[in-house]
Amino acid sequence: MSHVLLGSYRPGTTLLHRIPAGPKLGLLAAFGVATVAVPGMWSALGFLIASIALVAWVRMPLRSTLRALRPFLLVVVAVTAFQVWQQGWSTAVHVVAGLLASVIAALVFTATTPVDSMLDAITRGLQPFRRLGVNPERVALAFSLVLRAIPGILEIAHETRAAAKGRGLERNPRALLVPMAIRTVARAYDTGAALHARGIGDD
Repeated sequence: MSHVLLGSYRPGTTLLHRIPAGPKLGLLAAFGVATVAVPGMWSALGFLIASIALVAWVRMPLRSTLRALRPFLLVVVAVTAFQVWQQGWSTAVHVVAGLLASVIAALVFTATTPVDSMLDAITRGLQPFRRLGVNPERVALAFSLVLRAIPGILEIAHETRAAAKGRGLERNPRALLVPMAIRTVARAYDTGAALHARGIGDD
């Protein structure tokens, strides 16, 4: 079962596929800022419709897109409830629609951009900060590890939930959180050990 959120590149010939990774990353950042900076419920819904139109344009499969969005369902419900309680429905729609628009736009970005191109763009973009002590290659490595870790963590969550359900403990938070935390930490430790064995990260 795949819960891939990032790094799910799908080759294509659309304009978005042809835009270089650096400018495309800048457009994604500008889109995310706009969803927050532009006020109003209708503007947020407009951004959401635009992001959905991008999904259709680059021909991302509907089933895999919905599967990728599934982990955000709990966040959406929690944020919606909190905003309705604190600010009302108009603010809740603005916040949640903007959040979903940004997430969907990020999915489109990863679906139209090879991971290697993404990492190269990050490395080039951080070169001016090298004189300030920033190591662009190390930042790109960290970003790459995050891309590869997210699907694994989601898979651990799915397996943990299935195991708890098999024991009739799907409503027990401890039966879900403790095994997931232990397996996630173990995965991180194994990754760190593998990097250390290759001399990566040593000064």
